[in-house]
Amino acid sequence: MRKRCFLFVLVVLFSRSGLYAQPKLSPEVQRYVRVQAAKVVLEHVRIIDGTGHPAVEDQNLVVEGGKILAIQPGADTANAKDTTVLDLRGYSVIPGIVGMHNHLFYVARPNQNSQWKSENPVLVPQMTFSAPRLYLAGGVTTMRTTGSVETYADLNLKAAIDAGHLIGPHIDVTGPYLEGATGFFLQMYKLRGPDDARQLVDYWADRGVTSFKAYMNISRDELKAAVDAAHKRNLKVTGHLCSVTYKEAAELGIDDLEHGFFVNTQLDPDKKPDACSDGEGIPTLEHMDPGGPEARDLFDTLIKHHVAITSTLPVFESGGIPGRPRFASRCWMRCRPKPAKPISTIANVRHLCRRRNWTGSRC
Repeated sequence: MRKRCFLFVLVVLFSRSGLYAQPKLSPEVQRYVRVQAAKVVLEHVRIIDGTGHPAVEDQNLVVEGGKILAIQPGADTANAKDTTVLDLRGYSVIPGIVGMHNHLFYVARPNQNSQWKSENPVLVPQMTFSAPRLYLAGGVTTMRTTGSVETYADLNLKAAIDAGHLIGPHIDVTGPYLEGATGFFLQMYKLRGPDDARQLVDYWADRGVTSFKAYMNISRDELKAAVDAAHKRNLKVTGHLCSVTYKEAAELGIDDLEHGFFVNTQLDPDKKPDACSDGEGIPTLEHMDPGGPEARDLFDTLIKHHVAITSTLPVFESGGIPGRPRFASRCWMRCRPKPAKPISTIANVRHLCRRRNWTGSRC
């Protein structure tokens, strides 16, 4: 199964860059390109179109000029000039995934122990090399960064991918987080008021970002200023909120909200204006009945103001949310390299350290 998924990524995604954009691919990118023909036929594949319709077996998919030209009943196709035919019986083809919430960094908690305790500060190291490759290998052909911590790096990465110099999906770069004065990430700028929010939006819009993301401690006035400045440039603003409720954000003109309804703090008992609650939305999630008057009023407000919701379902399936299942151990076993020998005791660990001359944290 892993081999089949990998082949799909190579065939479909990389024919994309070789066909319609036609950049001159660097030697680094060329190593990952299998097909560069003007026309590609994928024979005898299973088509999953992403609409919810049942999969269609034994089809031929024709790609030309970077677009799907036709889907036809499966048949053997004769080779022709400038056409590559691939017999992919038993393989499945899906549309390229458009990632609506894909970071180019990860969260690091220094010296975190088995009790999940760590030392400050919480950091967000950049993944400029590995993240684009991982997303592409997972079938993501277009992605939105949804908040950046190294915005110049993200913009330069996008340009390098578009030019064929580096490997990765098409990237829509979101500007630096629009975070308030009480933000806790050292790598995020802290806004000093509405004028500051407007200036930040204007500066990064001039440099090519295509959206902005409000974060947990932004004030209502700062959010309003940022939204208005972005809309003047026909750019969108999304938010992972806490200090501002979903209803307030919708009325201020925000375009999108991240993480479903998980971080709406509207009914949190300790919620104060322009301040993040201690519960960060959990009390609201637990007590807002989807069929009740508060939820109905919120839904009506979101619909009236044309506010989209990005679900980010993998966040809730990761095992960190109450009531959700833990990641199955058999899946972990498949994801990690198989050890040469099982290590079950401290003595075995020490023996291995001595044999390999390991020192420090590994031992």
